Amino acid sequence: MILTVLIFCLVLGSIVGFLAGLLGIGGGLIIVPALVYLLPLVGVSSEIVMPVALGTSLGAIVITSASAAFAHHRQDNIPWSLARPLMILIAIGALLGAFIADSLSSEVLAGFFSVVVVLLAVYMLLSINASKVRSLPATYVLPSLSFFTGVIASLMGIAGGAILVPMLSFFGVSVRHSIGIATACGVMVALFGSLGYIITGFNLTNLPEWSFGYIYLPALLGIVMSSIIFAPIGVKYASQLPVKTLKKIFAVFLILVAIKMMLS
Repeated sequence: MILTVLIFCLVLGSIVGFLAGLLGIGGGLIIVPALVYLLPLVGVSSEIVMPVALGTSLGAIVITSASAAFAHHRQDNIPWSLARPLMILIAIGALLGAFIADSLSSEVLAGFFSVVVVLLAVYMLLSINASKVRSLPATYVLPSLSFFTGVIASLMGIAGGAILVPMLSFFGVSVRHSIGIATACGVMVALFGSLGYIITGFNLTNLPEWSFGYIYLPALLGIVMSSIIFAPIGVKYASQLPVKTLKKIFAVFLILVAIKMMLS
């Protein structure tokens, strides 16, 4: 069954990498629901399936987001004077989110994930053609919002870009810089969030073999190996395919996945 999970996650990673490169959307929105249905095959009980899915998702995102952040840094897409304070607070929020997740049931975590995914997908549908620009708010607003973004992202197993990019764009940061800041912050979310899931799950006895805390290593390996290969392919096709149409389709797909998780 471990080999089956590894093969499935290689396929999952290729899809996640391609869509992340094509649409600029974090893989956690796809990884978490897929792992929720996959992990029971290796004996993960329903009581801990969500924390394992969330921790594994964040572990996979560490490497992919670090690669993306380095690429954006080389292209001067990250205004570090704005990014650094956000990165510190989003890291604290992500670590806290992992400890909050450990205290919640899988049913509550699945419900939270589903509701936030629906909200993000609806916003994605409504904002594709939006172009209204505002100025940056008071200095304490963005750091405060980044802290709560870290908590929410860690509770969802995502890098937080789906929240940060529209938020920063709303406050007048250019799309290029918004994506750059989001990738840098995504590294902190994934790193500190996955660290929290390792700590909180470290001494549990009901985890499957090859687990490191709440992170299931065979799934992590499969996702990372293939997503790194397919992400550049997605970037290549981003200029050739109707991305706005694909984003609409993807948003509807996310809503359907969230509804399925709520019903089950």
